[in-house]
Amino acid sequence: MRSDETTSCGAEGLSESGGCREDELATLLLKVEMNGDIERSASSVLAAKVARKKMTMNKLSLATFFLIFGAFAALANAQLSATFYQTTCPNVTSVVSSIIQQALQSDARIGASIIRLHFHDCFVQGCDASILLDNAANIASEKDALPNANSTRGFDVLDNIKTALESQCRGVVSCADILAIAAQVSVTLGGGPSWAVPLGRRDSTTADQNGANNLIPAPTEVLSSIQSKFTTVGLDTTDLVALSGAHTFGRAQCRFFVNRLYNFTGNNTPDPTLDSNYLATLRQLCPQGGDGTVLANLDPTTPNGFDNNYFSNLQGNRGLLQSDQELLSTSGAATIPIVNSFSSNQTLFFQSFATAMIKMGNFRPLTGSSGQIRASCRRVNGS
Repeated sequence: MRSDETTSCGAEGLSESGGCREDELATLLLKVEMNGDIERSASSVLAAKVARKKMTMNKLSLATFFLIFGAFAALANAQLSATFYQTTCPNVTSVVSSIIQQALQSDARIGASIIRLHFHDCFVQGCDASILLDNAANIASEKDALPNANSTRGFDVLDNIKTALESQCRGVVSCADILAIAAQVSVTLGGGPSWAVPLGRRDSTTADQNGANNLIPAPTEVLSSIQSKFTTVGLDTTDLVALSGAHTFGRAQCRFFVNRLYNFTGNNTPDPTLDSNYLATLRQLCPQGGDGTVLANLDPTTPNGFDNNYFSNLQGNRGLLQSDQELLSTSGAATIPIVNSFSSNQTLFFQSFATAMIKMGNFRPLTGSSGQIRASCRRVNGS
């Protein structure tokens, strides 16, 4: 229902379209109880109209039901609020920012590494900091899953943030929220957009290594498979393209794209979508049979800055990962016009990226009494 269709719940205001709110109806019924015979007369009218309303509601279409159900499902995330720590730990963002700024002085790619951790966390059982858990008696760490092993990093920085916050606000700020805030701060410090991060997540007491192996998009996947994984976490095509734009800074190991350089289709030929000059550069960096852990810039133009050059690179066939270039090189894909729009309009990209980050961060958060506030991000309390 549109906001302009909402009506009062007065005796004459209860519309058969179901426009009154439950709180207004409760208030009116209280007045009926308190005000005697005159109001009882009004309540008779109200009761008749309520009956008619119920008959109308029974005629709601299935589509309308699902619309209402979806709205209630969205309320599950309403417990998250940008002001969640306003009174309990008001300096949380400044503490996170200070430690990340310090880390950037010796590690230019730490911001991109932290964003990657946030992505890989949210795609597996929601944004619950499960990726931060070490192996334990009942924990098979997601850190050892194929998408994460020997490539995810930044855990020490998050440990430092947690320690600092525990000294100021003991037992208050969750590791899941620390990771969400750290991702936003990393983007902003890199020159990208800022946004108000919804907060109030709690930490998981479990990890899902199998889920990490199967749910996180891989750099060698085709577009349709990547789209399916984004849909699973409630993200649409625009979100996919925007969040892929995080590859505008950071690095990737040769092992994640070397197949494109030498034997893309099993016929000892490179990926035909690669620009020939870019191919030659990458082959020098990543020789066949060479060290697969050598790093390449995800964005060869501005490797440490958060901007929209990533999309211009795709237009020039200089996407480093197959999953990057697929956004533009997949014939007829809905991603193509979005890539072109973001390439020509950095403001649009920044806005879409912030929106997508909020959506992703709202995926299946633990709130209320679910989960816990870990004392250490690496282990479940009491273990």
